[in-house]
Amino acid sequence: MDGGTGIGARLRTLRRDADLTQEQLAEAAGVSVDLIGKLERGDRPSARLSSLLKLATALDVDLSALAGKRPRLDHGEDASILAVRDTVLAPGVLPGITDEDSDAPRLTDLERTVRGAWLDYWGGRLSRLTTIVPGLLGEARMASHEYGPGAARSLAQAYQLAACLLVHLGKDDLAVMAAERAVNASMNGDDRLLWATMNGTWAWCVHHQGRLDAAERHALRVAEEIEPDFTRSPLPHLTVWGGLILTGLASAAAAERVNEVREYIGLARTGTGRFEGDRHDYEVSYGPSQVQTQACHAWTMLRKPDEALKAAKGVHRADLYGISYGRHLLDKASAHTDARHFQTAESVLAEAQGISAEWFRHQGPARALVGELVRESRRLTPGLRRLARMVDVER
Repeated sequence: MDGGTGIGARLRTLRRDADLTQEQLAEAAGVSVDLIGKLERGDRPSARLSSLLKLATALDVDLSALAGKRPRLDHGEDASILAVRDTVLAPGVLPGITDEDSDAPRLTDLERTVRGAWLDYWGGRLSRLTTIVPGLLGEARMASHEYGPGAARSLAQAYQLAACLLVHLGKDDLAVMAAERAVNASMNGDDRLLWATMNGTWAWCVHHQGRLDAAERHALRVAEEIEPDFTRSPLPHLTVWGGLILTGLASAAAAERVNEVREYIGLARTGTGRFEGDRHDYEVSYGPSQVQTQACHAWTMLRKPDEALKAAKGVHRADLYGISYGRHLLDKASAHTDARHFQTAESVLAEAQGISAEWFRHQGPARALVGELVRESRRLTPGLRRLARMVDVER
């Protein structure tokens, strides 16, 4: 099923390059020999992130070397990604270099365009974004040259958007570079919360590289730098701080540190005391539902389905943006799968796919879950067959 290019084929090659048997790798990584065997034979299309991280660490390779490239957006993906890459790495970002000779857009127009692009992101319209982001970055840089600090927010958020998009396209190293550009752009303005937000995005991108300790430490350090007064600080301040705490929570959960996970969840809940519902400031979501969403994710990562599903009961759909809720549904489906509620898991996956089929195809957890349901099913339902075709899982 891997056709020589899937995770199983890469794992087999990396293991043999390291001169390890399946048994030796299993012992070094702290995973089962059965898991390694199923991956290498193609009986499983993927595995949980925590297991892949353990295998990558034992093999002394980056997670991306094991996980490889994600499914394509469409036949024009390579050119689209190259356009995003070339714009992120354009020489105009170097000090003293200007690569734009067109008129800068009006700031109000640029801000409106940036916000519209973010709405596309939250709606899971990834193909559209690959065509929008290069031009958006070019306009934001022109505005930065023309207006200086007044354009700092738009430029930073344009780079931030590029970083988030690149993570979904499986280009984690390039995403980190874009996030670094976002941090640098934010420093041209005088908004400390903007700076903190871009640092949170950098930590999130590093998390996706599998550098969990670095991601957690950085998110926590920046959270301490902007620590709010829970009773008097403006709510956007609490939102940005809370987003950093939730990033640290995700990294602690992926590293399987249960005690720290409980501490992070408690701390994150403390910050929502003045919230009537979730807020979305600086393209960061925080509030009671978001905390429960991330708690569900953490307990799912830790293979504690009862606690994950308990946390999920506190999530209100109206509080979350589209793909944020979709990602939560993947966690719910995972928890139901761990609890062997296979029919419910299939229904939840179908709901996640309905939010954005395009986004769904790019989610590694979706592919792993569909593959697991296919293996557990004696007879595929029409719905599960459709999901399997969508994420390229074969019986």
